[in-house]
Amino acid sequence: MKERVLAGIRPTGKLHWGNYFGALQNWVQLQNQYECFFFIADWHSLTSEYDNPATIKKWTMEVLKDILAAGVDPKKCTLFIQSQVPQHAELHLLLSMYAPIGWLERVPTYKEMKQELADKDLSNYGFLGYPVLQSADILLYRASKVPVGEDQVSHLELTRELIRRFHHLTGREVFVEPQPLLTKTPRVPGMDRRKMSKSFNNAIWLDDPPEEINAKALQTLTDPARTHRSIPGNPDVCTVYDYHQLVSDEKTLKWSDDGCRTAGIGCVECKQAMAKNAVAYFKEFRERKAKLKNDAQLFKTIAEGANRAQRTAAETLGKVKEALGLNYAN
Repeated sequence: MKERVLAGIRPTGKLHWGNYFGALQNWVQLQNQYECFFFIADWHSLTSEYDNPATIKKWTMEVLKDILAAGVDPKKCTLFIQSQVPQHAELHLLLSMYAPIGWLERVPTYKEMKQELADKDLSNYGFLGYPVLQSADILLYRASKVPVGEDQVSHLELTRELIRRFHHLTGREVFVEPQPLLTKTPRVPGMDRRKMSKSFNNAIWLDDPPEEINAKALQTLTDPARTHRSIPGNPDVCTVYDYHQLVSDEKTLKWSDDGCRTAGIGCVECKQAMAKNAVAYFKEFRERKAKLKNDAQLFKTIAEGANRAQRTAAETLGKVKEALGLNYAN
């Protein structure tokens, strides 16, 4: 049997280049190698969007279309929406009894996300406890692999610590300890070189039309030391060159690198070439997404995924209840 993989994505807005090159592109490859469970983590969105929940359904459907347009095939994987599988919430509750507060406060991204979302009041349990819900997401499906970048390994380590604590205190081994499936995740900065994020208003969206890609390319930061056309630049600190590495071929990369270092080309020329290649790169994505509607077929697709996910989740939850002595019917 194939090893099982679990991965999810939060629907807090349209997906951008960072989401595609950091996750979706990898999902398309993984679905051909593993038994994959991919989900849209709408409950996770509530940790930061609790004051504006009406937007979550809208963005969930948009993200679903983005996932499908990127090439994720529901016939090759189990694709579902988190809130349609209620076992996630039940296991989250049970695991929270075994999660020390200190463990949650030590998760590195806890402070990072608070800084990134500084305009929001995140002093709620949902935000502090989201790593426990994340653990429940993984453990419900007994996934042996979780695709992560190196900066996310700490999340998985907390899940493994929680498993060991649960097994030790209950005397029953229920869960599989997931291992990180380290993926080659390219660094995708925003147009201002900070992390690409909706919060920073520096993102290029996957479905941006050609004219928007061109406009954003012209706004993207290059080497700050190259203040004039005649001054040689350094592609290693140029966001436009970072984007070339994602959407351009080797010939164009060499042209951009050599031209920048020798002042043989100007920044505007380089930006225009990158934008042209990006428009071509995402052409099929835009065409596939344009055909997807909020219709019966789309709802059927997510319902089928939820049904498959529930069967696996219910089996795991039954074993958890047995370990806790909560199987009153037996």
